[in-house]
Parts: sequence; structure tokens; C-alpha cells
Amino acid sequence: MADDPEPKPARRRRARALSEEEHRLWRAVVKDAKPLRGKAIVLEPDQSPAPEHEPPTKSVSKSKQDIPFRSAIVTPKPARPAGPPPLNDLDRRTSQRLARGQVEAEARLDLHGHGREEARISLLRFVARCRAEGLRCVLVITGKGESPFSRHTLHSARYHEAAEHSGILRSALPVWLEEPAFRAEVASFQPAHPRHGGGGAFYLWLRKRK
Repeated sequence: MADDPEPKPARRRRARALSEEEHRLWRAVVKDAKPLRGKAIVLEPDQSPAPEHEPPTKSVSKSKQDIPFRSAIVTPKPARPAGPPPLNDLDRRTSQRLARGQVEAEARLDLHGHGREEARISLLRFVARCRAEGLRCVLVITGKGESPFSRHTLHSARYHEAAEHSGILRSALPVWLEEPAFRAEVASFQPAHPRHGGGGAFYLWLRKRK
């Protein structure tokens, strides 16, 4: 008869921790029990549930804790609209032709008999209308004034201001042309040739129509 196989050793069961409910029932059972003489009531070694472990908190660097919250939204400043370009000198060839009286004005405005503000408004309307029509060179007559030097032609490719021979409108026109409203229409100016009025008139070179 074949030998019986050797019995396998029984597996030891792993001790299971008691739940809180089981601990409570056990304490209720042994509460009124009286121990035998010389014996003690055997209690479970772990009569209270294991403390629940709090989840670890993420460490935050001190620098992040101390930095106050600031909004990342930055309101952009509105861009300032670009003003009209400044007055510029004419190119050499055009300036020489004007100084020699070789260029005929495409339109002319005579400001004789106008008051200062009336002349300014008339001039602004004139240059705006001429530029809208695509004209480039216009002639504006201001007069030479009533000084002892008024008969002098004051002819030059550049404008020269002198108190002894300056009429009111003649002195005011270069100042007006520096204003943004005029700079938007006029690119440059130059005293006229004697055959076109000399020191009492100006050539105005208008900007190209867009």
C-alpha cells in the first residue's frame, strides 16, 4: 500500500486588526466580567483604533506665501494718435525753380483787406480745397505791410522775419502753417518771386492727396 502523502503544514492566518465596532463590542462584553482568582481578564492589546493619519500637506515655499496676489491683467494705455508731419524744406531743384519764378501757381488767394482771424480761416479753407482737388503749388498774397521798406521785394528762397518790414498777415502766415490743421495740408512754403508778389506773397507746396 502506497505511503500516505505527508500532510502539508497549515497556513498561519495573518492577524487582522479589529475594527472600532469590534472593539466597542468587546469592551461591552468584558465590562461586567469578574476575573477568576489569580487571573486577569485578557483584553485585546489594541483596544483603541489606530489614529487616522492626516494626509501630508504640500510644503509651500515661504516666498510664495509672502507674495500677495496681484492681477496679471494689465490695461493697455490708449495709443496717442500721431499728429501731422512737420513742415519740411523743398528739394533743391523745386526750390530753385520757385525762386527763379519758373513755376506757375495752380491757384491763388489774395488776403488783402482781411482781418487776422478772417484771413486765417480763409487760408485754411483754401488749402484744404486745393489739396482735395490734387493741386500741389498755390500762391497766397498777404501784402508787405505799410513800413518804409514795403516797396522792397524781400525776395529770397527762405523766409526772413524782420520787424522793420513785416506786415501783420505776412508775419502771421508762417505761424499759422505750424499749426496741426495747416500741417495736415501744407508740406512746405517759400517766399514768392517778384513777378508773383515778392516779399508780399508765398508759394505753398501742398501734400499729396491720399
